[in-house]
Amino acid sequence: MRYLLTGAAGFIGSNFAKLLINLEQADCEKITVIDKLTYAGNLENLAAITDSRLEFINGDICDTELVSSLLTDHDVVFHFAAESHVDRSISGPSYFVQTNVVGTQVLLDAVRKNPKVRFVHVSTDEVYGSIDNGSWDESYPLVPNSPYSASKASSDLLALAYARTYDLDIVVTRCCNNYGPNQFPEKMIPLFVTNLMDAKKVPLYGDGQNIREWIHVVDHCRAIWDVAQKGRAGEVYNIGSGVELTNLELTKMILMEFGHGDEMVEKVPDRLNHDRRYSLNSSKIESELGWKPQWGFADGIGSTIDWYKSNRSWWEPLKTQ
Repeated sequence: MRYLLTGAAGFIGSNFAKLLINLEQADCEKITVIDKLTYAGNLENLAAITDSRLEFINGDICDTELVSSLLTDHDVVFHFAAESHVDRSISGPSYFVQTNVVGTQVLLDAVRKNPKVRFVHVSTDEVYGSIDNGSWDESYPLVPNSPYSASKASSDLLALAYARTYDLDIVVTRCCNNYGPNQFPEKMIPLFVTNLMDAKKVPLYGDGQNIREWIHVVDHCRAIWDVAQKGRAGEVYNIGSGVELTNLELTKMILMEFGHGDEMVEKVPDRLNHDRRYSLNSSKIESELGWKPQWGFADGIGSTIDWYKSNRSWWEPLKTQ
């Protein structure tokens, strides 16, 4: 089998590449990674893979000619490439529309010309908006509240429309907040951990009562693989852990790991239109595909903090970007 991974020099994609190259049942002949190497793409994320079956291409998913040529030579596409930071989407929405919407459409057109390809579109719980009580299942309406989540919702709808209109083998995954090694240090957990390593305060939005659901990136990658293998074409699969924490609760957990208290918290003005709570119902992937998360949060956050402590040379240059 020949696999094409878009955006896999980034956080989730690079962790998936590491899983895939070592997965015996993948019957892997070749893995091609295409990545534009924007600020969040880092070839060092793939450095641990020394296997000759991995090929890296520095390219843009909006490049129609390049994407079309790649699709003819692969069996499965895992689409990770995306602009993903909400704050950056608020200050510069056009980049998000170009990459997340136009880039996805270019890929889908290439799949339309190569209909034997299975296309796994990796998305986010943020497309659902915010929920006060209960949890979203896959039939919940999409009500995105930021330029980032709106661009991802648009790409989801395009993928599902192509699946129905052209009878293509496309599946969509929507996952909760990821954490783990190699996450760019603008995101909450690596930002807070690396700040504390440098004796800097951590910036906490508003009252800290926004609730997010957290999953270890390896559990997410396992779920993506299960969906690729057993997911039904044209379907959406939520991927959640059931671990819901307020930002303040998570902040206190990280502070405790460093022996600090509230004195290291800097309250900052809240994000514009900040979603209050995310919560996924993951019963579909659990019942249909038999997937369940394996990482407990206490172990996962501990190992993640240890990774950043041991890899200053990886994250330190990125803090200025």
